[in-house]
Amino acid sequence: MSAATMSTCLTVVWRTCNVFMSVFFALASYVQINDPDAALWMVGYGVPALLCAVIGFNPRVTESVVWRRVADFHVLISSAAVSMLGWKLHKLKTTDVFQQEEGREFSGLLITVLWFLLCRHSGRSAVGTLRVATAVAITTFPFVAWLYYYINQELRASWPSHCKTAI
Repeated sequence: MSAATMSTCLTVVWRTCNVFMSVFFALASYVQINDPDAALWMVGYGVPALLCAVIGFNPRVTESVVWRRVADFHVLISSAAVSMLGWKLHKLKTTDVFQQEEGREFSGLLITVLWFLLCRHSGRSAVGTLRVATAVAITTFPFVAWLYYYINQELRASWPSHCKTAI
């Protein structure tokens, strides 16, 4: 496979991952509809959904000042929330992270932070194999985890009612 063909394939996979992450973040935003603090979480996932969709259509957008500032601000706020939630989970010695609402919130925000850090400066030049492989792994995780919890209803039995009724 020539270098140009490889670069084109990596770009297609990168854009596809961003489209899938946009769908994931949009779904994550949607399922917040029953949450007591829905507006906060819908914005928290809606912004990444929008930013990822834009990358799916135009990968070079990550070099624009507006995209970077919005993504950086989201990473800043999300990192602070991840730190606070992580500390709370650590302090409570939580082992089943997904069984606690704070654990699910922590995981979702951590995914947004990791994704935006992965996207940072991805529009400067052709995306590399390591970035794309990491993107595929991160993209796969939330969908597999969501499917696993959806299939295994007993895992969701102890969740609050607002977490069980959105999808």
